[in-house]
Amino acid sequence: MRAPHPATRTLRTRGDRLSVRYAPRAAAVCLLLAAATVAVGLVALTTGDFPLTVAEVGAWLVGRGDGGTDFVVGTLRLPRLLTGLLVGAALGVSGGLFQSLTRNPLGSPDIVGFTTGSATGALVVILLLGGDPSAVALGAVLGGLGTAVLVYVLAVRGGVGGTRLILMGIGVSAILLSVNAYLITRASWQDALAAQSWLIGSLNGRRWEHVVPLAVTLAVLLPLALSLGRRLALLEMGDDAAHALGVPVQRTRLVLVAVGVGLAAVGTAAAGPIGFVALAAPQIARRLTRSTGSGLPSAALTGALLLAGCDLATQRLAPSLPVGIATGAVGGCYLAWLLAHSWRTANR
Repeated sequence: MRAPHPATRTLRTRGDRLSVRYAPRAAAVCLLLAAATVAVGLVALTTGDFPLTVAEVGAWLVGRGDGGTDFVVGTLRLPRLLTGLLVGAALGVSGGLFQSLTRNPLGSPDIVGFTTGSATGALVVILLLGGDPSAVALGAVLGGLGTAVLVYVLAVRGGVGGTRLILMGIGVSAILLSVNAYLITRASWQDALAAQSWLIGSLNGRRWEHVVPLAVTLAVLLPLALSLGRRLALLEMGDDAAHALGVPVQRTRLVLVAVGVGLAAVGTAAAGPIGFVALAAPQIARRLTRSTGSGLPSAALTGALLLAGCDLATQRLAPSLPVGIATGAVGGCYLAWLLAHSWRTANR
């Protein structure tokens, strides 16, 4: 059973010219998640082979740091941290969108196959075209978008149901996994090694050229996703109910799918196909907020904290381990628990 919807409160300006409704528990959870994310960020910036104090990092942020601090923070640590936070937020929101649209906790872009499509696009550039990192990122975005179009076209006949979309996505994903394996087996060992390294998903070597396009894209897509949050909540009630309440169902669903795919694609382009963040983050956020809605802000913060926390753990415990392995282990355990919990709930 879903948790009951939390009580909401309304903030009003003088004269009731503007009012904002919010859930106190969800707001408190978002504040705690933001505080935890800041704490992880500070630990990531101040610890490592070259430890720094918070004061030294703060001095660098206001332009008073020395050359050593500038290299350690500005070149090595901060771009990696920001990439992790932005990718985690993008995957969290993308997963929240698709899980709400399909009304299924398994409806995340990595399960449906959109990240697999991004991986296929990147592998084509790496193994067949020999492109540079920017071309690989573009190939990943185009691969994700192309896969989304294919899955949507196959699933749209007779109406896009949640189960139908997931099953079509799983089928297309299986085909693309075979294509990826074929491309790797036909490549030279040097190219195959580079491709396999990219497929694991990693934040190693991320610089400002990864952060800037990612931040610009999220600055456009995240507000769009949040602005459609009310329509998304109505779509969760069913197409007929949403249509009766004035929601243009097909157009809204198409826009939300495009936003979700765009977020997953740019996240994959920046860090590789990091698994299970899009699956786990929205569900963890829902359980923390006890909300039945999509909870996109809490999903974004949970995704950012999850990815940044896993990356910090791998840096300190096993520096050579890509973060994609850590998120895969955490997400795999969570998926097993989710399936077992769903089975027990269905058989009560």
